[in-house]
Amino acid sequence: MGSVLNHVSVVAHDLETSRRFYVDELGLVPLPTPNFAFPVVWLAAGNCQIHLFERPGEPPSHAHFGLEISEFMPVYRRMKELGLLDHDTFGNAMYELPDGGIQMYVRDPAGNLVELDHPDASSIPQGEVPEYMRLADLRPQEGSARSATLWHVQ
Repeated sequence: MGSVLNHVSVVAHDLETSRRFYVDELGLVPLPTPNFAFPVVWLAAGNCQIHLFERPGEPPSHAHFGLEISEFMPVYRRMKELGLLDHDTFGNAMYELPDGGIQMYVRDPAGNLVELDHPDASSIPQGEVPEYMRLADLRPQEGSARSATLWHVQ
């Protein structure tokens, strides 16, 4: 018996601001949402969903979810323009992974950490991305770590 990820819920301090971020900047698609006792928006993220809940409270510092992006540079430029790159939580805003993919960390309008993943770091003009760093240059990637990938196919 296996489980498949269905959705991730995140706090939104201003539901409309968070909705615009995920829809306008990251391309998620609004979905019909049940009427709860508090403001909620459901968004499609591929075969999964992101649920935005307008609630008080601070987001966790390191817990995050990852969204795959099809084009890296336009999203990178926009996140940088908006000042949303997170340089501190994991020591850098992005890392090339052992499989040649890249992960970029940003904070949404409520401060939630979001990892934006792109499968082909070789398509990124490193000279235009000062935050670019290879994980293997910081930590040895030995044994099974060399074959680690975010793009697991079942």
